[in-house]
Amino acid sequence: MALQATPYKVSLDISDVDRGVYESVKVTVARHPSETPLRLVARILAYGLFYHEHLAFGRGLSDTDEAALWQMSLSGEIEHWIDVGQPDHERIVKASRRAPQMSLLAYGNTRIWAEKTLPKVSHLKNVSILAIPEAEHAVLADSISRNMHWGLMISDGIVYVSDGEVQTEIQLQWLLRP
Repeated sequence: MALQATPYKVSLDISDVDRGVYESVKVTVARHPSETPLRLVARILAYGLFYHEHLAFGRGLSDTDEAALWQMSLSGEIEHWIDVGQPDHERIVKASRRAPQMSLLAYGNTRIWAEKTLPKVSHLKNVSILAIPEAEHAVLADSISRNMHWGLMISDGIVYVSDGEVQTEIQLQWLLRP
């Protein structure tokens, strides 16, 4: 019998001073049985960082042809492809061809991955890559629950994540800017 995805109900209060986005949203995020807490947190952070009213979660690990998140136009065309993790350069190139904008929120030990991958994708003009520091990412992954309420404040490239009890400051690192 196949294991079912676990739903996580997430309320986000997004205050993105850098982009002028201020929204309170509630989303249900399906966690695939083989998805790690780190990947789930990266998808939720990516949702807040790149928030748009047409942004939606892809099927994720169960469909490798889909993005972790994507923003679709009203006519069903992909406007923004957003991935998380450390995909190989072929996936980044393919995604950059499928959408006018491609973003990646990398996590884990990104140094070796970046040394190998960035030279092969740095010519792409529509790709941006951000990295989450491992320590802060692990703190957030340890605190997730099936019902979460996070406040996300983004200012000057720093993300402040508050769950009502603890605030975590995340200094994102730009690995590639368009």
